[in-house]
Amino acid sequence: MRGDEGSALVEFLGVTLVLLVPVVYLVLVLGRVQAATFAVDAAAREAARVVVTSAGDRTGTGADERVAAAVGLALADQGLRDAPTAVDVACAGECLAPGTSVTVTVSVDVALPGVPGWLQEVVPLAVPVSATTTAEVDTYVAAR
Repeated sequence: MRGDEGSALVEFLGVTLVLLVPVVYLVLVLGRVQAATFAVDAAAREAARVVVTSAGDRTGTGADERVAAAVGLALADQGLRDAPTAVDVACAGECLAPGTSVTVTVSVDVALPGVPGWLQEVVPLAVPVSATTTAEVDTYVAAR
């Protein structure tokens, strides 16, 4: 009659694969989503600051290139250079009038790591992350 020598190692490896692999994947996904959260928060904040400090015309359209650059820089800082991004700038009245509130919303889709393309129909391959920031144009801004 043989003993059970060596079977604990096999059981340990089986349990490790069943429990450890999903936990590691969950940590990877949560890390990417958290990085995207930091990125869109910084991007919305910086884009709002760009608009309210803009030296462009009264409608705020002169700041479009600077808003895109600020958002791109904030997203690239967290490794989201190629992520699909949407930026929405909303103003109550004239964008650069003193005391006006400017609201900026930045949205990005974070791709799940390691999901093969053939699962695209069954499993969503991206997690949407967005942030909204409101900034006010200085009351004592010089007339332009």
